[in-house]
Amino acid sequence: MIFFMTSPSVGDVGTPGEVDVAGAAMAPGDRADQRRAEGIDCQECNSGPGTTIPVAPTLLPETLDAATLLSQNCAIGGCGERSDDVAIVIAGAGIGGLTAALSLHQAGFRDIAVYERATALGPLGVGINLLPHAVRELTELGLGERVERLGVAPGTLAYYNRHGQPIWSEPRGLAAGYRWPQLSVHRGRFQLELLAVVRERLGAGAVRTGHRLVSAGDGVARFETAAGEVSVEGDLIVGADGIHSALRRQHQPGEGPPVWNGLTLWRGTARAPGFLDGRTMIMAGDGEQKFVAYPIGPDLINVVAERRGPGFAGTDADWNQPVDPAPIISLFQEWRFPWLDVPALLSATDEILEYPMVDRDPIDRWTHENTTLLGDAAHPMYPNGSNGASQAILDARTLAFHLATAPAVRQALDAYEADRRPATTALVLSNRRQGPEHVMVLAHERAPAGFDHIHDVIPPDELTEIATGYKKAAGFLPSALNERASLTPTEFSGILP
Repeated sequence: MIFFMTSPSVGDVGTPGEVDVAGAAMAPGDRADQRRAEGIDCQECNSGPGTTIPVAPTLLPETLDAATLLSQNCAIGGCGERSDDVAIVIAGAGIGGLTAALSLHQAGFRDIAVYERATALGPLGVGINLLPHAVRELTELGLGERVERLGVAPGTLAYYNRHGQPIWSEPRGLAAGYRWPQLSVHRGRFQLELLAVVRERLGAGAVRTGHRLVSAGDGVARFETAAGEVSVEGDLIVGADGIHSALRRQHQPGEGPPVWNGLTLWRGTARAPGFLDGRTMIMAGDGEQKFVAYPIGPDLINVVAERRGPGFAGTDADWNQPVDPAPIISLFQEWRFPWLDVPALLSATDEILEYPMVDRDPIDRWTHENTTLLGDAAHPMYPNGSNGASQAILDARTLAFHLATAPAVRQALDAYEADRRPATTALVLSNRRQGPEHVMVLAHERAPAGFDHIHDVIPPDELTEIATGYKKAAGFLPSALNERASLTPTEFSGILP
């Protein structure tokens, strides 16, 4: 049985926990019987051990509905099932956990359930960016058109100094030569869309709520629920339980709280007309103070204000602490550019949420026995480069690929960690150096009062090197991404517990 845990700061849905009325753990074999009773298609359960079962092709259609996918047990929905299949339980309904559930289902696994700490799932949060390498994975899951309808595909990313002078701009998504767009979406709406697809493909009872991971080991995950502690056996436990991961803390007991870098973020969404061409993501400022804005829908702008120093609601790493916008607006009172009035845009927000910019030091091991980490539990990073959600999606897809193609769970985990841990470690460290936003830091250091032309301050080759270097580190250099082999497995190896 495999478990996935997502961030405790996101909610979940009201479905029953996977225990009997006495609170006893449910054995893997019992879950297959339950799924049949729930009406979830199980027509391939009689496939024998070691059977090679074809699954979704590399180029996946997006037109099949959920009923067709379940009845055919193939195409985007995935193919293959065996009665002795590894049982998968995903505790948590965040972006990484839900994407893992869909990826594993596509790869041929059928005994999948999602557990979440919170008791209700709603459209929490603000805007996020899904970079082309993540949109590729969502497209191969058959979700490209559904996610694209949720937001805006930015065509340009532009950096400015705090005086509104241009530093660097570049095309994004399809305009930059990718085969997939970049998408700016509301995090909560995106999460609920993933949830809807999980229910369509895995069944209405696939997501269960009110389970907080306490510990895991020796093939057992222990959850705290309103009815008391629940123990569930598992062949594999994957902790994607966010920056405050219980599974990570279990193996890193001396790590302490997340590391604050001295910057505070304020995030919100504003009902306002677009700026510039209506499809540009802008970042203005430097290493001491910064403002970010980009459209996520018609007349809906995501805004992020940032300043070095303490915030107004404490230093707990929580995305959902509302604060009075007045002090934040005053910090940016002079930031009025010909193409954007920053204080006016901040004043138009429905609510401003405060968050200290935190991460954790990279660790040298994610996997312990039959447990491993995913997403923010594995590699919480600063939001420089807009990469957090995208990296969680890549984790989920990579994990599912190796579990579907390796001959044993431990070999799959070793391959997953070898692929993902070095890459994300490099990203965490790069983001501490501001990632691609380092161009704003350099411009301020070299010309704090402004400049006549940016090339008088930063040579064009240096600007290009910073932008290209980050794309390489993050895995979305256009040529490399377009030519990379798919993470959709073409056959299922018949992995055994």
